[in-house]
Amino acid sequence: MNERPTEPYGRPSGPGEPSESPPAASDHLTSPAGDAGGATSTPAEPSSAVPTPSVEPVQTEPPPSSVTPPSLVEPTRSEPAVLAASSDGPAPVSDAVQVSDAGPASDAGPASDAGPATAAFSPTPDRFDRDRVTWETPVQPTPEAWLEPVPAVGVKPVPARRTGGGVLRPVLAASLLSAVLASGATYGLLRASGALDSPTPVAGIPAGQTTSLTTPVTIDESSAIVDVAARVSPAVVRIFSTANANLSDPNTIPSEGVGSGVIYDPNGWILTNRHVVAGSDKLVVQLKDGREFTGTIYGIDTLTDLAIVKIEATGLPTASLGDSSKLKVGQTAIAIGSPLGTYSSTVTSGILSATGRSIDVDGGTINNLLQTDTAINPGNSGGPLLDAGGNVIGINTAIAANANGIGFAIPINIARPIMEQAVAGEKLARPYIGIRYEMLTDKRAKELSLSVADGAYVAGGQSASGATQPGVVPNEPADKAGIREGDVIVAIEGQPIDTEHPLNSVLTQFAPGRAVTLSVLRDGQKTDIKVTLGVRPADL
Repeated sequence: MNERPTEPYGRPSGPGEPSESPPAASDHLTSPAGDAGGATSTPAEPSSAVPTPSVEPVQTEPPPSSVTPPSLVEPTRSEPAVLAASSDGPAPVSDAVQVSDAGPASDAGPASDAGPATAAFSPTPDRFDRDRVTWETPVQPTPEAWLEPVPAVGVKPVPARRTGGGVLRPVLAASLLSAVLASGATYGLLRASGALDSPTPVAGIPAGQTTSLTTPVTIDESSAIVDVAARVSPAVVRIFSTANANLSDPNTIPSEGVGSGVIYDPNGWILTNRHVVAGSDKLVVQLKDGREFTGTIYGIDTLTDLAIVKIEATGLPTASLGDSSKLKVGQTAIAIGSPLGTYSSTVTSGILSATGRSIDVDGGTINNLLQTDTAINPGNSGGPLLDAGGNVIGINTAIAANANGIGFAIPINIARPIMEQAVAGEKLARPYIGIRYEMLTDKRAKELSLSVADGAYVAGGQSASGATQPGVVPNEPADKAGIREGDVIVAIEGQPIDTEHPLNSVLTQFAPGRAVTLSVLRDGQKTDIKVTLGVRPADL
C-alpha cells in the first residue's frame, strides 16, 4: 500500500562546487650576467725597422635593446516484464488478452544523478616565454663580431662606374612584371580559399577587439526536447486511484496508486492505462498547474491495456496525436509522466529501439508494442511517448524486469479508435472476426510448405487448462463468412499482413459492423472473402 506522496514536484538540484582560482604566474625570469676578464701582452723587442702605426678597434655603444612587455594570457577553461504504470496500483489486471483474435494471439492486451558540472580552471600558463627576458634583465652588449670592419688607413675607395641602361632596363621591367603577376596569383588563391575573409563578429564584442570565447553550438535534438517539454507537459496529468475504501470501518486502510495520463481533448478526455484505474473506487486527476478534478472511468478497452477517463472541465491543454505506422527505429522518443508517483512532469528522452514487440505480463500477452530506451518507471504508465515534434506516438505501459533501458508503449494508432468513440459518446468496442492464428515467419512457412512467408495462419491450439481450441470460433463472423483452418490471411482491405502489421493491429482501423475484404491463401490459391466485423468480447 502506498500513501499519497507529499514530496514536492521535481528534484532540487544540489549546489555546484566552487571553482578553483588559477595559480599565480611567476613574477619574472632572470638570466646570469658574465664577467669580463683582462688580457696582458708582453712588449716586443725594439726593431730597427720603421714602426708601423697600429689601428685600434673602434669601440661603439651597443644599441639599446627593445624588450617587448609580456602579454596577458587568459586562463584556459576546462570544460518479468512488469507494468510501469502505477506505483502499487489498486488492483491487478485480470483480463487476459489472447495472442489472437479469439484466443492466444491478440494484437495487444493489458499489459546517473550527476550534480551540475562545476567550471574549473586549468593552471594559468606562465606569462612569459622561457627565453623571454624581463624588465629587470640587463641589456646584453652586441658582440664585436657583428661590427663592420674598419677600412684600412690610406685606402681610397674607388667609385663605381656607371653602366649603360640599354640592357638593364628591360631586365628590371621583366622582373617587375613577374613580381606583379605572382602577387596577383597569390591574392587570387588566398581570396578563393577564404583566408582573406573577415571573421564573423560575435554579438556583444566590439569591432576590432579580439576574444577567446567560443561561439556556442545549438544542438537541434536538444532544442526539440526543450520545446516538446514546454508544449506537452501541461497536457500530462497525474492520476491518484483509491480502491477498497471502507469509511465505515476505521481499521480498513484503502490502497492507493499513482499513474499518469494525457489529455487529448480540451473537454476533459484523458487516455491512460487500464491497470492504472482498473478496480478503483475513486479517481483524482491532478493537472500540472495544481488543479484537481474528480475523474470517472468512461470505458475499458477490451483489446489493449488502455482506458478512457473523463473529468468535468473545458478549455484544457491537449497533446497532438502522431502516426505510429510511420515510425522509424532510431528516431527520438520522449516520455513525460510521474515516475514513482512523486516526480510529476518528469521528462526523459531516448530513441525508438524497436517495433512489433511482444511481452508476457500478469494476465496475458501484450503484442505489437513499441520498444524504447527512454527511462520509464512505475508511475509513468499511462503517460505519453512522443516524437521530436511533440506528437503522441504511444502510451507507456510496461518495463522489462531485470533490465535497464527496456520500456514498452502501446502504439497510438491502436488507441485512436477508442479515443474517437469516447468523444462521440459511443461505447468502447473493438472489431472481431473470431479466429485463432499465428503470424508466419520464413522458418514456419517452410515447415508448413506454404508459398508465402507473411500472413496470419489460421490454426487451433490448446488453452492454459489443456482444452482443445478451434482455429475458427463457431458462429462468429469468420465462420459465417467461410474461413477455414489452414487458411492464410495475407491482407485486409489491401493492407498486407506481416510481422510489422499484425492482423489485430490492422483490424483496429475498422469499426465493428463494417464489411471488410480478406485476401486469403487456400491450397496455394488466393481468394477474396467478405467478412462483417463483430464486437470483441470483453472476456478475451
